[in-house]
This record gives sequence, C-alpha cells and structure tokens, in this order.
Amino acid sequence: MSSSKGQVVGFGELLLRLTPPGRKMIAQAQSLDVEVGGAEANVLAGLACLGHSTKMVSCVADNPLGRLAVGTLAARGVDVRSVTNAPGRMGLYFLEQGQGLRASAITYDRASSTFARAETKLFDFESALEGAALLHLSGITPALGPNSAEAALAAAEAARAAGVPISFDGNFRPQLWAAWDSDPKTILTEIIGKADLLFGNHKDISLLTGKEFDGDGLDRRREAAEAGFAAFPNLKLIASTARHVIDVDHHRIAARVDLPDASASTGEVDVTGIIDRIGTGDAFAAGVLHKYLEGADVESMARAGLGLAVLEHSLPGDMPLFSRDDLAAFEQGGRDVRR
Repeated sequence: MSSSKGQVVGFGELLLRLTPPGRKMIAQAQSLDVEVGGAEANVLAGLACLGHSTKMVSCVADNPLGRLAVGTLAARGVDVRSVTNAPGRMGLYFLEQGQGLRASAITYDRASSTFARAETKLFDFESALEGAALLHLSGITPALGPNSAEAALAAAEAARAAGVPISFDGNFRPQLWAAWDSDPKTILTEIIGKADLLFGNHKDISLLTGKEFDGDGLDRRREAAEAGFAAFPNLKLIASTARHVIDVDHHRIAARVDLPDASASTGEVDVTGIIDRIGTGDAFAAGVLHKYLEGADVESMARAGLGLAVLEHSLPGDMPLFSRDDLAAFEQGGRDVRR
C-alpha cells in the first residue's frame, strides 16, 4: 500500500531500447534485445515497486510495439489508463554497451514518433492530475520537439493550477535538442520555474543560470544548489549524484539532497561488476521521491536515492524493480544470499 496520498503522475514518452547482446557493437549485431523504457516511466515503475500508486500519461503507436510498451508498464504496477494511442511509430534508441575503457554509446531514432508529434490537446492533464500527490516530468520530453515542449509546459501549468507539486529531472540530452531549432535554456527555465523538486547537478544549474559551477567538492556543489534556489524560488529541494567513472564496469557514486536551509551528502560507494548503467539516474529519482512522499528527512532521501541507483546497476533494462525489502537490505549492508 502507498504511504502517500494520491497517485504519482508521470508525463513523457514510452519507448523501446534495442541492444546488441554480448556487448557487441551495432556493426556486429545479428540480433537485438528489446527493453521498454522512458525516463518518467522508469521512475513510476520504481515507485510502484516500492508500494506507491503511480499513473502514466503518454501516447504510443497504435501497433504491437505500442501495446508491448503499455503492457510492460502495466505489468510493473503502473496505471496506464491515461496512455492513449494513435497512428505512427514508436520512438527507439539503440544502446551499444561498452566494455573496459570503451564507453557505451546511444543512437536515437525518435524523430517524428507518435508521442513527439502528439498535440497538447490529446492529453487530459486536468483529469489525470485529479487528487494526485505529485507530477513527475523530465527534460527529455521538451527536448523531443516543439509539440512535446508545449505539452510538457501545459502539464506543469495544469499541476500548478491543481496545487499538485512538480518534480523535474533535468536529463539534458544534447543530441535531442540539436535535432530541431530549439532553445533549451529558455524552455527548461520556464518549466523548472514551476517545479518544487529538481533532480540536477552543477552542470544543469550552469546551463540554466549561465554561470559556471565546479562540482568538485561539497562546498562547490552546495554553491551550485544555492544558485539554483535563488534562480527558481519555487524550488524546495534539489537532488543530485556525483559519479566518478573508473571504467565501464567500475564507478564510484555519491548522492546529495539540498534544501534551501539544509543539505545531506552520502559517502562514495564503489559500484563494480556493472550489468547496465542506463536508468540508474531514474532509479535515484525514484529512491529520493519514495522517501519524500513518506515525509522522511533529507538524510533518508539521499540514502534511499543512492541505494536504489546502486542496485539498478545490477539489473538489465531501464526500469528499477526493487522492493522496500531490497532497499532496506542494501542500506543494512546485506550482501549475502537472503534466505
């Protein structure tokens, strides 16, 4: 059962991920593994597994691929009754998983997808947000094109009108913004100006404020957070991770959560034997939101965000599928078989 009142509503694109098995490059591929994902959908799936009530607002292609995406999200416990369908194609992305010192690489095939072409009037935000506990958005949606940017802003405006708090994950994707005549700073500033919670680090705040911030050290990261609060007075919380990449299979990760008058940081965790790095930022957001919705303190939010992000590195696919027991076992240091 959810410990928060109302559903967490997410708005964004459901899409398919295609990955050559065995860490092959696309040039070598004879087959492709299929996963369903999407930044907002990943967060909702993670929260649903943690016992929260969640709902997705989206539009998918009216074909078997669209039905696969919706069915997968429903199987994760997310309410999909506000996901519509229309003629067109599903957005795709191709992941080449790296190895050692060869970094992973993503190729997008999302242009003119059914979701990217959908007009704002297709989405009934007022109905979907009725009684909601939170609206979750990400910077990927407005990056897809002018229609998606308009719809993301409309969703944020509907939430503000309904008194529903908004969380926004920066998720800056230069490839997507560069594909059309976009103005990311202006668009993101308008949407984030309506948000209550921001998932973003010093680089995101540099983009939004036009000032350079160094993320090296707690004091410098706090300086960036304070600049974010000053630029966006509605913000009540900023959450971020710091990641040091040793190689593809070995990262060191720490988390922090900042409030206007307080902050909490975790120590670094060595993450080795990484199975899949994609979706770990969404897992972090889900962990922080899980504790936020429970009314927990800032330290608990940082620990839960880090825990879910670290666990997600062990799992193939984009969606975090971990329970409260899994998260508690990680925080307690349990590494042996749970019997």
